[in-house]
Amino acid sequence: MWPAHGTLFAHLISDESLDELHAFAADCGIRRRAFDQDHYDVAAHRCADLVARGARQVDGGTLVRILTSSGLRIPARRRNSALSGPLMLRWLGYMPCAESLGEELVRRWGESHRRYHDRTHLLAVLEALELLTPQPPRAVVLAAWFHDAVYDGVAGSDEERSARLAEDRLARLGLSHSEASEVARLVRLTAGHDPAAGDTNGALLCDADLSVLGSPPEGYQRYSTAVREEYAHIPDEQFVTGRAAVVRSLLALQPIFRTQQGRELWEKTARANLAAELAVLNVTL
Repeated sequence: MWPAHGTLFAHLISDESLDELHAFAADCGIRRRAFDQDHYDVAAHRCADLVARGARQVDGGTLVRILTSSGLRIPARRRNSALSGPLMLRWLGYMPCAESLGEELVRRWGESHRRYHDRTHLLAVLEALELLTPQPPRAVVLAAWFHDAVYDGVAGSDEERSARLAEDRLARLGLSHSEASEVARLVRLTAGHDPAAGDTNGALLCDADLSVLGSPPEGYQRYSTAVREEYAHIPDEQFVTGRAAVVRSLLALQPIFRTQQGRELWEKTARANLAAELAVLNVTL
């Protein structure tokens, strides 16, 4: 039930593939904006029409079981809307006297225009930091929280504005100038992910931010799809050209990951993922 309108919704899923789901939805005139990661929200009054077109109507419990067994279900930890509470708990563990700032950051990471750079990405970066080192320095953790706190899809500008936000908010909290400046420096580094030799903090943050590149193929596919959705306003040809340039720049990093642990965890898989994506992009160009 949608609270604001009193409309009852059903979930339209596939037990085979998202390609099948998208094709069926398109044939039925269901807009892509109704898609929510593993299902389409459709008004319940359309159920009879969808069944007539080949869908099968089941109860909610059966639907969840079908979706889970298909392997297509997106768990709560990968749902942006489900992460406000868990992220606030993490924030308060680091900054127990800064609840309002934590709420602001969680709100920013949950902005509706984000598709990849959202709360799921923030959580993934925080978890990657913990894989790289059991006790990340506080400045690195804070930089993770701030590194895409401002996100409009403008490379360079987003990082700079996020760094300035960090400087402003952390100064208000009373953090030392040196620590706040280090957080801002680290945020700016994520524009190019190329920390200098010996920059331990920079290596930790950049490796954690790029850890998605070392995901299994299905995870990398979700990542690249989400990136395209963030740039939905960009025409295909322009996006492909720009994305190919980004992928080439990542492949040019030698190595991609600057910490030993990062290289062991993600380097080989990341290079395979990037090379595979570039091959597809080159065919499209």
